[in-house]
Amino acid sequence: MSTEKKDNSAILIRNLVKKFEDITAVDELNLEIKQGELFGLLGPNGAGKTTTINILSGLLEPTKGTGLVRGFDVTKDQQKIKSLIGLCPQKAAVFNFLTGRENIELFGNLHSIAKKDLEERIEILLEKLELVEASKRQAKGYSGGMLRKLNLIIALINDPQIAFLDEPTVGLDPRARRATWEFIRSLKKKDKTIILTTHYIEEAEALSDRVGIIDYGKLIALGTPKELMRKYKTKNLEEVFLKITGRRILEGI
Repeated sequence: MSTEKKDNSAILIRNLVKKFEDITAVDELNLEIKQGELFGLLGPNGAGKTTTINILSGLLEPTKGTGLVRGFDVTKDQQKIKSLIGLCPQKAAVFNFLTGRENIELFGNLHSIAKKDLEERIEILLEKLELVEASKRQAKGYSGGMLRKLNLIIALINDPQIAFLDEPTVGLDPRARRATWEFIRSLKKKDKTIILTTHYIEEAEALSDRVGIIDYGKLIALGTPKELMRKYKTKNLEEVFLKITGRRILEGI
């Protein structure tokens, strides 16, 4: 039986592969993410970011290789892993006929959170993400930005050790994006591990302790934003990204 690792690894990926028929979405990926780290996982569309997250969160099985979440194997220990993680997916996963609050309560109950604790967490998260008034309305009337906020609250309602945030600020206006940045930073202060995917490269530069850039399912760069800017002699992380993923972008993929 798997036991939680004694070292400081939150995520450990070794030779991970995921194939869909004739497409290799993740190709011999190796990566380690430390507990308490805010890790930016970047790459062009179709690079393998979401596939990797879906494997680690139990939504997909790997073709081969190993993925460990706090020492638990993604192919064998999903029940244990689900108690440790929260997932904010790219697409909103809510019930449109329920209010925002009812959606949160539903997912909180699925985690078997005590009623008092659940109510306290709901109030705190709604206030921090500025969704108190909107939470009283049915989700079918929400804007894209409101749905992203609701998804984020649902992902964090179980107070997870590890949060997978897949494009959490898509559809948010600039002020709401900045507020969400501050909220994500506050999670790190609580020693939570955050894996962030985003196409806003300045977001990854501002928030991430380290960044991994993947393309065609392979890890092609790894380091702090400053280390990568020095290595590739650029002024910012976006220039790094464009410089090393240029072939795919030029191909229009």
